[in-house]
Amino acid sequence: MKIDRLIGILSILLQQEKVTAPYLAEKFEVSRRTINRDIEDLCMAGIPLVTQQGRDGGISIIEGYRMERTLLTSGDMKSILAGLRSLDSVSGTNRYQQLMEKLSAGSSEILTNNDHILIDLSSQQKSSLAPKIELIQNAIEQSCLMKFDYYSPKGGSKRQIEPYFLVFHWSSWYVWGFCLEKQNFRLFKLGRMMNLTKEETFFNPKPVPTPDLSSETVFPSSFEAKILFEPTMKWRIIEEFGIDAMKEQPDGKLLVTYQAFDKYSLFSWILSFGTQAELAEPKNLRKELAELAAEISSKNKN
Repeated sequence: MKIDRLIGILSILLQQEKVTAPYLAEKFEVSRRTINRDIEDLCMAGIPLVTQQGRDGGISIIEGYRMERTLLTSGDMKSILAGLRSLDSVSGTNRYQQLMEKLSAGSSEILTNNDHILIDLSSQQKSSLAPKIELIQNAIEQSCLMKFDYYSPKGGSKRQIEPYFLVFHWSSWYVWGFCLEKQNFRLFKLGRMMNLTKEETFFNPKPVPTPDLSSETVFPSSFEAKILFEPTMKWRIIEEFGIDAMKEQPDGKLLVTYQAFDKYSLFSWILSFGTQAELAEPKNLRKELAELAAEISSKNKN
């Protein structure tokens, strides 16, 4: 995109005293004529650039008007690089790494392997998520409506939305958009979306409220449950809730108070512990959980 290229050119000029148009054209994979137009656009935007002809000529920011070259420190650039690499882990490409190389021209030490942050946002659904993410990005940039089949615990439905944000939260990807059916902003999990398409219909962007990503909002608690765990499950409780979430009992078992979204998700979570977990409260659900476990056992015999 042109705006990315203009930012990239400005970043290079902030880091190098002088560069040539052919150098920029090769760096951004465009023609020299395009670079000349970009330089004109930057000048019109108020950045005083000067072009010198001849053997030692080139493009530079005019002397006496020098923006702070340490606008982004080496540490800042490394943090940006870590973020860009994490996006590459989703897309399965190295295009964001390539963007960083363009932005950090003249500061190659930033791209060396001495940084200590590695972020991998990919998942087991990487092959299906990457095309969805790219399609949603394009729809957001072009203000195009999207439609898809959506599957939730309540069943399947057809949705049409105005997409506004891609969100990575709770180790999953979501899209925040205005649902035309519900006439309100909603958060949709990409893993539950099927037959996703970008429509040819454009929409006028609305003022967008920042999505409330708190668990209390997205997964409001329906009731409180108390579960007793065998001591061997201490590692998993620490991993999922933290050390302060459990209370050791006189018999050595671990008591966890759990804010349940619904009984089905609660049952699923408890059963994932096998025989290492027991539902203590609410007592009226104990029998239902036992019947569910018996039915599962019956279906898996022989």
